[in-house]
Amino acid sequence: MRTVRVAVVGVGNLGRRFLGLLGDKERLLASKYGLAIRVVGVADSGGTAIAASDKGFEVDRVVRLKEQGRSVAELPGGIEGGDAGSLVCDVALDVLCEATPVCFEQGAEPAVSILRAALMRGIHVVTPNKGPIVVAGIELAELARSHGAQLRFDGTVAGGLPALYVGMRDLRGAVVRRILAVPNLATGYILDLLAAGASWEEACRDANENGVLEGDGSWDLDGWDAAAKLVILARAVLGAGADVTLADVLRTGVRGIGAKQVRDAQVRGGVLRLLATAEEDDDPNRSWHLMVEPTVLKRGHPLAGLGRTEMGVVFETDIYGTITLKIDEPTPLPSAATMLRDILDIYESP
Repeated sequence: MRTVRVAVVGVGNLGRRFLGLLGDKERLLASKYGLAIRVVGVADSGGTAIAASDKGFEVDRVVRLKEQGRSVAELPGGIEGGDAGSLVCDVALDVLCEATPVCFEQGAEPAVSILRAALMRGIHVVTPNKGPIVVAGIELAELARSHGAQLRFDGTVAGGLPALYVGMRDLRGAVVRRILAVPNLATGYILDLLAAGASWEEACRDANENGVLEGDGSWDLDGWDAAAKLVILARAVLGAGADVTLADVLRTGVRGIGAKQVRDAQVRGGVLRLLATAEEDDDPNRSWHLMVEPTVLKRGHPLAGLGRTEMGVVFETDIYGTITLKIDEPTPLPSAATMLRDILDIYESP
């Protein structure tokens, strides 16, 4: 049995569900994978807590605390207002799981600094947080290589869909000529509500109440989320590297689209979705053409059948044909589960 010491920074929608998974899957992890994953540190917006031993915290206790709207600082060893970065410096860790909210306004901090510190100590990192991967992914990947650590971020694109694993590993030997994606759940959810007769305000309110849309929704509705995911796909799968940033994405969101436009698309035999596209550019001054815009997907398009809680990615390749992946994600559980998938991949890798 191999013990893996884990710290979880960010115990919100994803972090809390990830901790619940560790409890639910404890026997399976031991019997099938020979792993005992111990949570020895946790941090949320209220503070931090460090376990008294390598046995770690009882994860069910942490989950119950968070479900009650309380902070991990109330746990034994908790520090109110404690710095999440201290977990990296003060705790003996094998893996850092970072699941804080996306924050581009502050340069994806403090996530970038926390991930940087962990990798420089040779600690593996798994994160579904798009922010640090878009802002500093190239630097973080180099830090991982130079310090013998692994940086995994499979959950940054289309929730629980293993799009990055398929694109980076299972398409080996192929040239991916184009990527088409509907990687944002909130916009499809709202567009389908509009098609069903809801007003814009009613659709957004429904999405907020069901946890699909957060805050004022600008991140999703203005296309930033889809653009960030497209950048990650382009870098990881197309090999675009540091040449591609958010500024390179031609971006149009869904704000201002009315119910009539959505229903007109249906009348014409299609469905309106916020489509993200990445392909080689004909412009000699640019290597890649990246675009996010509302698009009518006609019947027969590989992504036209996506439902209200579904996301999908299409890879058009030279030798493997066209591969379509989709996921139905009615709750954040699949997104949270990507952290477990990343950990298992680290410890199953040679």
